[in-house]
Amino acid sequence: MHSLIQWKNSPQRKPLILNGARQTGKTWILKEFGKTEFKSTAYFNCDQNPMLKEIFRDGYDIQKIIRNLSVINGEPIEKKETLIVLDEIQEIPEALTALKYFCEDAPEYHVAAAGSLLGLSLHSGTGFPVGKVDILKLYPMDFLEFVQAARGHELAEIIERSPLEELNALHTELTGLLREYYFTGGMPEAVNAYINKKSPDEIRTIQDAILYAYEKDISKHAPPKDIQRIHMVWKSIPMQLAKENKKFIYGAVKEGSRAKDFETALQWLIDAGLVAKVSRVNKAAVPLKFYEDFNAFKLFMLDSGLMGALSETPAEQIIIGKNIFEEYKGAFTEQFVFQQLQSRKNTSPMGIYYYSAADSKQELDFLLQNGSSLIPVEVKAEENLRAKSLHQFVTERPGVHGVRLSMSPYRKQDWMTNIPLYASCRAWEIL
Repeated sequence: MHSLIQWKNSPQRKPLILNGARQTGKTWILKEFGKTEFKSTAYFNCDQNPMLKEIFRDGYDIQKIIRNLSVINGEPIEKKETLIVLDEIQEIPEALTALKYFCEDAPEYHVAAAGSLLGLSLHSGTGFPVGKVDILKLYPMDFLEFVQAARGHELAEIIERSPLEELNALHTELTGLLREYYFTGGMPEAVNAYINKKSPDEIRTIQDAILYAYEKDISKHAPPKDIQRIHMVWKSIPMQLAKENKKFIYGAVKEGSRAKDFETALQWLIDAGLVAKVSRVNKAAVPLKFYEDFNAFKLFMLDSGLMGALSETPAEQIIIGKNIFEEYKGAFTEQFVFQQLQSRKNTSPMGIYYYSAADSKQELDFLLQNGSSLIPVEVKAEENLRAKSLHQFVTERPGVHGVRLSMSPYRKQDWMTNIPLYASCRAWEIL
């Protein structure tokens, strides 16, 4: 909401695209934004109104388009007073192209578009208005937002802003909430069910329904020749993350397969926002982008709760099992940490990678670039907190301070800070 208000007030404002996977809350947040920040909202669903297709296919005279939209809306669309929302805009490619003309010919209007598969449009060359739109990405709710929903703003504020050592007094409570988040995840409908005290079975039913919707999207929107392979890659992710070395292996999807067999399927899932790729860097130097190894990467799902549902992990193992943080070789823990780092990336520069030395004897779970600084991160799900690779990495690079994310309470040493997992969002600030 803060980012949307900034967009509204920016003198360089362009039409906005709110991108994100299906059911992450895009429609809700835009309607709420319109209700609280504008005199009125003109909401149009491009997937449900055939008249909209005729309006946008009739050319790009923006004043004519606004007049026609006003007729459908039932009241005038006013400059600076009305938020125009074009939902599921990917269903009308001409509407997507029209954003360019809103930018050039009618910048005084506030236009916000949302879509679940806009990443596909961005990479398909079908009139995407490159350079003529502002883009925001909406992720599932992170742990802080989950805490705010479940326990209120004050506790979330403590996690985010209090001195880290003060969190130790809340260690037991926050560890319990972390277990709940591992299971529930951050999809708004699942979180809403949790705070309304629905049973784990009811929450899992919601997650299964979301997974079913994603699989229907694959079957509906993917090229027919790629559908089966996309499903295979999608369903392999929990198994890939449960390996000791979480590097994505094409041969694990189907025995004997190579990159050329599944590269297109993998890219479709990334463009659709259902998975994220974290590439390896083979040299720890700024900018990390220069040293990206495109042939080695980890693949993460968009939500830990959906990963639990896809892997059919029983609720009781996650919520009350003694070893959930270390079971499956830390698959849930690394998935969780990635989500927290990614959700803060809108407000924190820059890249998220993982590091592996050429001889493979030294590997870091994540390597972050924040401005001109590097933050090496090791994730520990088990009680064994030895951080050999992290220690070696820091020792070899004077001035670099390491971060270990674990279930151990906060403590700071001269070469490394241990941050409890429930405060993973704070990793960006350790310099």
